[in-house]
Amino acid sequence: MNTFENIMTRRSTRKYLDQSVSQELLEKIIETGRYAPSGGNSQSNHFLVVQNKQIIDHLVKMVEKTFSKMEINENMYRSLQNSINLSKKGGYVFCYNAPVLIIVANKKDYGNNQADCALALENMMLEANELDLGSCYINQLKWLNEDQEILSYLQSLGMKEDERVYGSLIVGYPDTNDGKPLRKALPRKGNEVTWL
Repeated sequence: MNTFENIMTRRSTRKYLDQSVSQELLEKIIETGRYAPSGGNSQSNHFLVVQNKQIIDHLVKMVEKTFSKMEINENMYRSLQNSINLSKKGGYVFCYNAPVLIIVANKKDYGNNQADCALALENMMLEANELDLGSCYINQLKWLNEDQEILSYLQSLGMKEDERVYGSLIVGYPDTNDGKPLRKALPRKGNEVTWL
């Protein structure tokens, strides 16, 4: 698969098999994130690779509890509204039961924190696609990156006090007929281009 084909066929996967991903494949994915561009070559991303189901389940409960207490306003991002509504109903699993959650944190006072994390996440999603693994960008922990209870728990897992989550990624084997990601390119409805 060449780079263009990889980009054109990468899709978000939201349904996973209950099957672990090998350490070898995860290390390849993480390494592509570590080699992503960063502002001033700061290389200040911190990758927390969570494979422990108990930790993921605990985060799921914490996220649902926090969102269920939030109120929606009309100017709120649609996906955030959806997370709040689903949490209020109960049974909300922000990471779609994937076997791996990769949390990407960076220095909270660093001006390029979110961009650097996003670049790393994109590299990792492309590598996952190359390896026939599904992936999906996850925003929920970023939206809650100042919640003290979640922050304390993430710090107990190794995140530093001066770091915050700016994006996450789930990885696993897709629950599809052939066990591979769906790769049909979707037409673009936006992302306007002006040629000058």
